[in-house]
Amino acid sequence: MAKIISFGIQKGGAAKTTSSGIVAHLLSKKYKVLAVDLDSQGNLTELLTQQDIYDFHGRTVLEALMERDARPYIHPVTDTLHILTAEDLLATFPRYLYTEYRGNRSLVLRETLETVRDSYDYIIVDTPPALGDQTINALSASDAVVIMFETSKFCYSALGRFIETVGHVQDMVNPDLKIAGILRTIVDVRRSDAKAFVELIEEEYPGMAFDTVITRKAATGRLTIHGFKENPELNQALEQYEGFVKELISRV
Repeated sequence: MAKIISFGIQKGGAAKTTSSGIVAHLLSKKYKVLAVDLDSQGNLTELLTQQDIYDFHGRTVLEALMERDARPYIHPVTDTLHILTAEDLLATFPRYLYTEYRGNRSLVLRETLETVRDSYDYIIVDTPPALGDQTINALSASDAVVIMFETSKFCYSALGRFIETVGHVQDMVNPDLKIAGILRTIVDVRRSDAKAFVELIEEEYPGMAFDTVITRKAATGRLTIHGFKENPELNQALEQYEGFVKELISRV
């Protein structure tokens, strides 16, 4: 049965999509992996498939959620990496929940993934930059969450609130959910304030931060352009994440 891992923080620009995409790619070298794009921007879909999100119109995670069955909507990226794609219409998911769905609105994703959970070793969920229904569903379905942190005051302000939200989900819906850790990302090593935030997270959340710290690298940023196939910079883009994946597996 697959371990379900979400990547989240209610702030944009914290490398959720890049990190979840890279982790899904690296895990798929040894394991069977399903990536779930739960953000209506569809960035994870673009990153992993290198296709336009509208190529998947009518065959996305939204339809899977509405039917509570992922099986008809899974798209193969490789033999060992599959994806539930997203497009703009995923933004209508809350309207569906509150006007048509009858049941626990926090558990729709869990029910949807149960239909395929035995087919994968890991399921990686990319969440939107908001504490909305998609994020709550991701946390409610997950065994673990990786909390993203990019070194800024706004992300620091969001961090405590996100941890509080995780606590509410644990209390009310998913007592088995654990925080895998806090991943510090996009760190500009030239800036003293970035270094200060890296150290602050270590001090304020002892034992929660991953040892791996992801620094800002041009090759990683260009993954969105070149993707994972025939990319001459691929090894450079991924090398920092290889240690993180080992840490993540050991924690979950």
